[in-house]
Amino acid sequence: MTTSAPAVTIEDAGPCRKKVSIEIPGDTVGEKISAAFSELEGSVSLPGFRPGKVPRKLIEKRFGPQLREETKRQLVGEAYQAAVKDHELRIVGEPEGGDELNEATIEPGTPIAFSIHVEVAPEFDTPDVAGFEVKKPKLEITDEMIDEQIERACVNEGELEEQKKAGPGDYCVGHGVLTCDETNEQIHDIEGAVIQLPKDGEKGMILGVTADDFATQVGTPKKGDTVTVKATGPENHEVEAVRGKKLTATFEISEIQRVIPAAIDKVVARYGLADEEALRTGVKRQLDSRVFAQKQAVMRRQAATKLLEAVDFELPERLTANQAARNLQRRRMELMYQGVDPETIEEKLAEVREASNEVATRELKLFFILDKLANEHNVNITEQDVGGAIIQMAMARGVEPSQLRKELMESGQVQAVAQQVREHKTLDTVLDKAKVIEVDPDELSDEEKADA
Repeated sequence: MTTSAPAVTIEDAGPCRKKVSIEIPGDTVGEKISAAFSELEGSVSLPGFRPGKVPRKLIEKRFGPQLREETKRQLVGEAYQAAVKDHELRIVGEPEGGDELNEATIEPGTPIAFSIHVEVAPEFDTPDVAGFEVKKPKLEITDEMIDEQIERACVNEGELEEQKKAGPGDYCVGHGVLTCDETNEQIHDIEGAVIQLPKDGEKGMILGVTADDFATQVGTPKKGDTVTVKATGPENHEVEAVRGKKLTATFEISEIQRVIPAAIDKVVARYGLADEEALRTGVKRQLDSRVFAQKQAVMRRQAATKLLEAVDFELPERLTANQAARNLQRRRMELMYQGVDPETIEEKLAEVREASNEVATRELKLFFILDKLANEHNVNITEQDVGGAIIQMAMARGVEPSQLRKELMESGQVQAVAQQVREHKTLDTVLDKAKVIEVDPDELSDEEKADA
């Protein structure tokens, strides 16, 4: 039996927002109900009846409400998916509405009508990138840079020495609790949390929130002390309960540790190298890889800025509000790709949390532009591309690729790496067509210098 297709009406309901009205014809409803009961009749078994011989009225009485509810869900789901496909809607986020379905009962011959609101990807034309001009910084590896990396290696391979009183740069381990002052809601309660006392007037971070006067509030605590830090949650924090709220963090210190750097000869021995010169050669290779990644980051940032300047469109409102978490994930992957050490990454992410709504809007806009460009230029990624990116990240950080891959898989971040690779490849197609000019780092903007 041929049934009628659902009637679908699409209306604009705001920026990147559509109202989708669907009516499923009564004959389609009747056919679906009949098919559902027929399938159940052939398989249901009740005491006193052979399988397949249970009367329809008894089945209706026993299973009717559940079966009709499931049939309604199937009809609505199929009609929605067909509407999305037939009208080529690029849905972003989850649909809203359809409340009339909650009380609706389905009967043969009676149509089902409902309306939902969906956010869709913005529509725009991609720019001609052939005229873009991009600066490529001249970055050279200096002895000072090598010395700095060796000092960091000495710290990484150093020994922890327990302290009775904390000083700048020391690590405090303990029980941290973050509470919203307004609601008294407990946001974090972490045993074994770690804070580091800032050095040289740096900002401090506690439980994912920064405080400009962190050092003043914490002072120089002793083991067993409980310190209290007042802060204001950034507007774009990934945890909604933190955004813009007055917060109180309490931290009960159970131990204080100071890193005593290892001697260079011990670092050389631990790395299995012949001498300090071999260590310097290895560090230079690592820095070469990092500098290459940083040059690419500077040029890609410029290409991204030019794309944003060349395209203008409105954004889905709900997606913009929920962009904070994606911003953090994207920034984390970028910093890992550049070889930034884990501790500095967390400091940078704290800065991202402090960023304005303008940054969230910029990143979301860039996501849509790059996605469309990737589709237009048939940019695809393979497992080898993702594996290569992980190897490059590992080389920049000086860790084993297998170890980094395991960390990414355990934290569910491999998909984020794949997305990052796709965006990088897309920006590289822009750079291939752009005019690249090699310049001294002094000729870069402040933002570009930060990348370099």
